[in-house]
Amino acid sequence: MLLAVALVLLVLASLAFHFLSPWYFTPLASNWGLIDLTVNVTFIVTGLVFVVANLFMAWCVVRYRHRAGHRADYDPENTKLETWLTVGTSIGVAVMLAPGLVVWGQFVNVPEEAAEFEAVGQQWHWSYRFPGEDGEFGNVDIRHTSPENPFGMDPDDPVGRDDILISSPIVHLPVDQPMQAWLRSKDVLHNFAVPQFRVKMDLVPGHVTYAWFTPTVVGEYEILCEELCGFAHHTMRGRVVVDERADFEAWLDSHPTYAETMERGQGDAALGQASYAYCSACHGRDGQGILSLDAPAIAGMDVEYTARQLRYYRDGVRGTHPEDAVGANMRPVMAVIPDDESILNVSAYIATMPAQTVEETIFGDVERGERIYGSCAACHGANGEGIWAVNAPALAGQNDWYLAAQLRNFRDGVRGAHPGDLYGDQMMLMADILPTDDHVDDVVAYLNTLSGGTN
Repeated sequence: MLLAVALVLLVLASLAFHFLSPWYFTPLASNWGLIDLTVNVTFIVTGLVFVVANLFMAWCVVRYRHRAGHRADYDPENTKLETWLTVGTSIGVAVMLAPGLVVWGQFVNVPEEAAEFEAVGQQWHWSYRFPGEDGEFGNVDIRHTSPENPFGMDPDDPVGRDDILISSPIVHLPVDQPMQAWLRSKDVLHNFAVPQFRVKMDLVPGHVTYAWFTPTVVGEYEILCEELCGFAHHTMRGRVVVDERADFEAWLDSHPTYAETMERGQGDAALGQASYAYCSACHGRDGQGILSLDAPAIAGMDVEYTARQLRYYRDGVRGTHPEDAVGANMRPVMAVIPDDESILNVSAYIATMPAQTVEETIFGDVERGERIYGSCAACHGANGEGIWAVNAPALAGQNDWYLAAQLRNFRDGVRGAHPGDLYGDQMMLMADILPTDDHVDDVVAYLNTLSGGTN
């Protein structure tokens, strides 16, 4: 009897959890309501089977329990029961499969009026490409991939010169416009998923897959990688912003084409040297940093990373948190280098400066720091040299006091919490492995032992 009661309570608890649970689908923001219907049909069919099977089992436990003077009747063949089970199961499976087949038929047939964009996945980052005025994508090949050409664009293909390259993990799309997303991976298996759009599709290395959807609600939505793509899989976040048509066109026009990117290059270091005069007051003439001014060493830093951080200060992504007084000091300086070209030029000059020897000021448990850093090495390199392919800067050779301050800022939400800083958001997620200041000091002390290397 206790088993029968337990089975009935299991059914009641499961039904209560389903109907009272706050964990339902996010609001639908695309044309794929049929996917919701398909999932709901599956819930209904499997839910009914779950309830009937468990209640039937409870009834059998009570009805055929052991009673004195009663004897079990062995009946291995019951044609009527088997017929009912076969027919019922077939109907249930057909009801679940039919909507899915309809959805798949629509999913693989992209409307002729659909516009196109490409989503490129890599550990642990999203980037995007739009066709230019010719409406065609240029050729890409992994063999062309380099720090200067992260998309792997074919420099000899004239069709790709007007392609618009979006290096940021944030992409904008127009509302009520069918969109075909071509999906390409640069390294391992990824998955492109936007929960509100109800679409997801794998990115398979060596292949190009696709998905299509029509955004129907203006707003911002998170892009997830729903495939285990490596150690920091959970940090691979992007964002899609659904705009009105005019706002989308303005956003798209603000980004360079591949031809413009090639012409711009990595900036003009000679022009950047003049602008750096304003930076040297805090960071030193040789970029060595000045501890008394809380200004870290910046000599030899990667061009793209430096430029991104300067843009963050200019746009209020960094330096606006009430507890980031040091970062706030950078924002007025951006009046001297307000545009992207001047930012890239000064970043190019900083990259030409030879790295400086820094003094150790933090000491901790190096062995424990080494164990902790094993998680960081996936992005920043075994020797702290940084890995351009995952947008991770070098850590070796940096001021330890600055590294410790930034790790605490990431851990405490002072840095990385701004919605425009998805790279910082990744660091906030990873900084959970540093629950105390002692852990921070330990990993920084270990970084002091690293030699760095080629970035």
